[in-house]
Amino acid sequence: MIDPKRIPDDVLSVCRRLADVGFEAYLVGGCVRDLLVGRSVGDFDVATSARPEEILHVFGARFSVPTGLQHGTVTVLVGERPRLRQVEVTTFRGEGAYLDGRHPSVVTFGATLAEDLSRRDFTMNAIAYEPQAGAIVDLHHGQQDIARRLVRTVGDPIQRFSEDGLRPMRALRQATQLGFDVDVSTLAAIPATLDAFRKVSAERVRDELLKLLLAPHPSRGIELMRQTGLLAEVLPELLAELGCRQNRFHQHDVYQHSLATLDAVPAEPILRLAALLHDVGKPRTQTAQPSAPGEFGFFKHESVGAEMAEAIASRLRLSRTETELLVALVAHHMFYYTPDWTDGTVRRFVNRVQATRIPLLFSLREADIVSRGRGEDPESETRELRARIARVAAEDAALRVKDLAVDGADVMRVMGVGPGPAVGRVLNRLLERVLDDPTLNQKEILERLIPEVAAG
Repeated sequence: MIDPKRIPDDVLSVCRRLADVGFEAYLVGGCVRDLLVGRSVGDFDVATSARPEEILHVFGARFSVPTGLQHGTVTVLVGERPRLRQVEVTTFRGEGAYLDGRHPSVVTFGATLAEDLSRRDFTMNAIAYEPQAGAIVDLHHGQQDIARRLVRTVGDPIQRFSEDGLRPMRALRQATQLGFDVDVSTLAAIPATLDAFRKVSAERVRDELLKLLLAPHPSRGIELMRQTGLLAEVLPELLAELGCRQNRFHQHDVYQHSLATLDAVPAEPILRLAALLHDVGKPRTQTAQPSAPGEFGFFKHESVGAEMAEAIASRLRLSRTETELLVALVAHHMFYYTPDWTDGTVRRFVNRVQATRIPLLFSLREADIVSRGRGEDPESETRELRARIARVAAEDAALRVKDLAVDGADVMRVMGVGPGPAVGRVLNRLLERVLDDPTLNQKEILERLIPEVAAG
């Protein structure tokens, strides 16, 4: 059953206003599913018998935006400014054949609610709720599948997945998020429709992957991707980890270790992707250890992995900021702290990694330790270094070139030169001095040092 108190009044007002002028209006899709399973609802979607131009007329130009008229969608703005809620209102529609594996060749309006629900992807997303009467319309047994905790396509899964190649990823992502199983015939249809999946843009695949990684136990989704062939399409590099043996410090092969690390880090998308990829360079660097038969070493696997992660980020069309974070986490996850590090060494570490990334890197390292499967203290390699970094940070020391008491203009003035690479080299050499001795970070002292470091 659906508790109407969980539906915001401003969303109910959209349905009420359409009904008051003679149109049918239902809440549909994921919001109804989430209301039924007791999950927090993000966005509310409305399906209506009103045509797009009629929706615009009902709500007026001030409160409606024609965001997708060709698909029958109008975004209605409700609530109080400045926190207006956006509710997508879409006309009941039918669809022609999907010729490109992504979009219907034609969209027709004037369909019935039954026809509109029959075009949807999964039964749990093909349930409508009429809030005026509190009536649920469930023509495809979606509530039964929710009770069985099952993701199942509406109709023939081959047809559904051939229509839109992203639907297999959506099936696995939603199953992972909800902790559901995937219907046997639905799961079996995925390998048979990979040609349609290959037509999907990298951006759409990336978005589904990152959503999957935020699930409570994302490893389950990655393993489903492997079993259905999707992993070979999205992250083929991971397949080489399967069966890649390690050493006495690890209970699992590289693949299972990576999945365990993925589940163990906090739910932040790029951090989780880094956890999944942190050992991606191990298969390429695996070397037998003559002194320990049956064991292997992985020299510089973090460097190889960082290069591979950068290529993967490019393929997935991650932003520059996301790419830099991903690569940095993979590249630095093997840091080795010892108590004899000087404060200068600690500052250099922070400078190299960047202060804002340290908490994420430590989360990755702690998950990496836990996932060795040997019952180790997860903070054994981070606890003391974390305290050292906090102490250094409290000293308000310069950790980056931009923290120096001088800048490029000062260097050019003292040296009597114009802009060029030499200015950057001098600033970096000054930073090296300051990392060892923060008391040097005073404008007069650094200006006196400029000729000396320039000559060195």
